[in-house]
Amino acid sequence: MSIIVDIRENIIKRLHQAAQDAQQAGRLSFEEIPTFALEAPREKNHGDMATNLAMILAKPARMAPRKIAEILVEFFNPADTWVERMEIAGPGFINFFLGSGWLLQVPLEVEAQGENYGCCDIGGGEKVQVEFVSANPTGLLHIGHARGAALGDSLANLLTAAGYQVTREFYINDAGNQIEKLADSLEARYLQAFGQMVDFPEDGYHGADLIETIQNFIVAVGDQYLNVEIEVRRKNLLQFALKEKQDAIRGTLKTFGVEFDVWFSEQTLHDSGKIIQTLNELRDRGYIYEREGALWFRSTRLSDDKDEVVVRSNGLSTYFLSDIAYHVDKFERGFARVINIWGADHHGHVARMKGALAAMEIDPERLEVILAQMVRLFQAGEQVRMSKRTGQYVTLEELLDEVGKDAARYFFIMRAAESHLDFDLDLAKAQSNDNPVYYIQYAHARICSIFRHAQEGGFMIPTIGTCRLDRLQESVELELMQKVAELPVEVAAAAIAREPHRLARFIHELASLFHNYYNASRVLVEDEELRNARLALVQSVHVALRSGLSILGISAPDRM
Repeated sequence: MSIIVDIRENIIKRLHQAAQDAQQAGRLSFEEIPTFALEAPREKNHGDMATNLAMILAKPARMAPRKIAEILVEFFNPADTWVERMEIAGPGFINFFLGSGWLLQVPLEVEAQGENYGCCDIGGGEKVQVEFVSANPTGLLHIGHARGAALGDSLANLLTAAGYQVTREFYINDAGNQIEKLADSLEARYLQAFGQMVDFPEDGYHGADLIETIQNFIVAVGDQYLNVEIEVRRKNLLQFALKEKQDAIRGTLKTFGVEFDVWFSEQTLHDSGKIIQTLNELRDRGYIYEREGALWFRSTRLSDDKDEVVVRSNGLSTYFLSDIAYHVDKFERGFARVINIWGADHHGHVARMKGALAAMEIDPERLEVILAQMVRLFQAGEQVRMSKRTGQYVTLEELLDEVGKDAARYFFIMRAAESHLDFDLDLAKAQSNDNPVYYIQYAHARICSIFRHAQEGGFMIPTIGTCRLDRLQESVELELMQKVAELPVEVAAAAIAREPHRLARFIHELASLFHNYYNASRVLVEDEELRNARLALVQSVHVALRSGLSILGISAPDRM
């Protein structure tokens, strides 16, 4: 438990007690205390925390919120809260101003928790699956996949830090129409490579990477499958290509700092009979009917605007039916909550999938879907529309070669998932304060430099518990301690809201505060007590920066 969380909980308890005491004194009338907020105000002059309890109580108490606020302040007992004074603002907000003494506990707390600082247990061990990327194994990962990978992995890290039991999963789309198209494309390229005049399928995959795959296949087996039965040739081409593509995807994602716990094959749903089982269960519940030789799912029964085909007239199941079976399987594996990160083009699929879960008697609220908006790349002020190497989309591998893992990950998560993202390649590579990831990493490197200079000067890095932390009186020092104290709260809030960008913004603000401190104050002063206190403060910032960067999957370099 962090000190700032303790303070918040104690203030909330005292507010509850104040309301109850006022009720017993006949000053307030209500049946129960409704849920209210206690948050840090945006403006510093509004205090350290503020509550809207008086406004929430206005209706049940039948009283003006400012009058309620006055009564709550009158009955509020500040014991164990660090509250020095309270003010009533606006329509009835109560602002709390804390004494600075609590801040001196922060470095001690950071030292005690070490690398675990920032973590909390709001998740309570709840089993959560985060499924993301899930690219078709028919091509290379592009920047849309990259944003989903950064978001998904950072969110999984956040949830883990917040006490959830997290499983990362990649859904391999290795069945269905796109695999048939891949087989058609591979076969055509293979036969063409040996001089046979065959037409390339119009809806085939034209990427240069497919030609490379066929070249690799020929190196491995030569013309062994040139004069065999078509099905044998197609089967072996597919096996080779799918393995090569999946290995390439795994390798690129690993370079990006993303590794999955589970790689789930769509084909296993067909092989195990789960798709047929799901279809039969939906039919038994009255959600399947036949029309024009196809089988349809009654989406309109679940408030959708149209029904959906689940088995085509040719007898082949649709991707939608596979997806229903896949999501049923997820919940059967014991996940309390499933989080999917999809591209914005899947917007219409969200309600349908939730409806399908409801039809299978699974609470649709247990499924959360985050839609990642489109990414545009810019260089020299111009939009980069295609890859120089492939002539098509820019791949994640190319992006990593251009800007590196750390910049790529930060830029993809520094905006909310629902916001469109303009990715400035020049800025991502710039070694300047305008580049946010460089700015943050430079703050960490500066701290490491302070430690090196301290050792070179013969100064011991002190144990924080031995320091006179009360010597830290400058306003920026107090601000830094307060900012460090907020890390566990930010981690919890970002995890609950499923918003990694909140943590990205937080560590940028922490880095900015440190840079301001570094430029205004010397750490390694002659005064030993003050020097040790400042080294203790800097150590706390060091731990908080490392922790925040680690959750976002970004390195914390010692030198820049």
